[in-house]
Amino acid sequence: MSVFEITKAATFDAAHHFPNEPDGSPYRRMHGHSFSVEATVRGEALDGHGWIADLGALDRALKAAAEELDHGLLNEKPGLELPTLEHLCLWFANRLKPEWPSLSRIAVARPTIHERCVLTL
Repeated sequence: MSVFEITKAATFDAAHHFPNEPDGSPYRRMHGHSFSVEATVRGEALDGHGWIADLGALDRALKAAAEELDHGLLNEKPGLELPTLEHLCLWFANRLKPEWPSLSRIAVARPTIHERCVLTL
């Protein structure tokens, strides 16, 4: 039995702040980051094209989700009132899972500061 994983990536830039941090904390102030997000689909069965899924369709779905966040304030999005990397992973998983039931992994990173979170589904 062979198990395959395919992954697509997207980027977005967004601002956020952490309202639960104490006064004076640098995390409480609004600030922005460049983010990257990866979505991985896992499967065994290949379709008639020899794929487990259409990479182009996964690319479009992931970029559409990232576009919803691009150049916005993350705190204003439902589910991201506390916009941690962990909550961003969950947000993307909730967006993609209905259309991609074989979604197996979401990774969100802030590459310029070398931070990354991975959600395994």
